[in-house]
Amino acid sequence: NILAQAGQSMLAQANQSNQGVLSLLQ
Repeated sequence: NILAQAGQSMLAQANQSNQGVLSLLQ
């Protein structure tokens, strides 16, 4: 459970950063 939560939070952070980069590129 703890590992799954950590992975989920990392994926969420990566998604947010990717969205920020994509918005800057647009």
